[in-house]
Amino acid sequence: MLHMIIADDHPVVLKGLKEIITESFDNVTIEEAVTGYEFMGKVLSNDFDVALLDVSLPDINGLEALKEVRKKKPKLPVLVISIYPEDQYAVRAMKAGAWGYVTKRTASTELVGAIRKLLSGRRYVSPNFAEQMVLDLETDAEKRPHEKLSERELQVLKVIGKGKSVKEIAEELHLSANTVRTYRARILEKIGVKGTTGLIHYAITQRLVE
Repeated sequence: MLHMIIADDHPVVLKGLKEIITESFDNVTIEEAVTGYEFMGKVLSNDFDVALLDVSLPDINGLEALKEVRKKKPKLPVLVISIYPEDQYAVRAMKAGAWGYVTKRTASTELVGAIRKLLSGRRYVSPNFAEQMVLDLETDAEKRPHEKLSERELQVLKVIGKGKSVKEIAEELHLSANTVRTYRARILEKIGVKGTTGLIHYAITQRLVE
């Protein structure tokens, strides 16, 4: 019996993933999680053969959840699935402990192939991105400014890019307004732009806004 867990807060996506998996694998049971904390709780209290994890979850970033899970379950194969292109998150995901990364635009055949590869004990990235990922892991010298942000800083930048106020960002990310201001100051320094307008422009031009 194959035991899997999928963490995604979008019902349509969750249903689609379950259908693809149940049609492609025999004797599979699938558990669901719609938040990062629910995912961590279930993973730490159960033995799964593989986990599918979305980056954007309503409470904490999926990669933050992955880092916590890795402390207790270092050998669990985790496939990160995201709406974000590989050039934005694949390297971050692998550094956080993922065994593979695919986008939600990935064909079902590639998704199934990625899962099978993880189940065989190997890691997965798309052929087109493999060479770039290796280079990115070896050097930080040529990285774009936002690739040097922490996971939480990048998350804050993405919401700033939507033009939301400090109060709105704090409510959406479950942070205090002062904490958001602190992150904003760090982001400004690392990105090297001036003011909120500069951050919004940067986020849009770098395709960080959903």
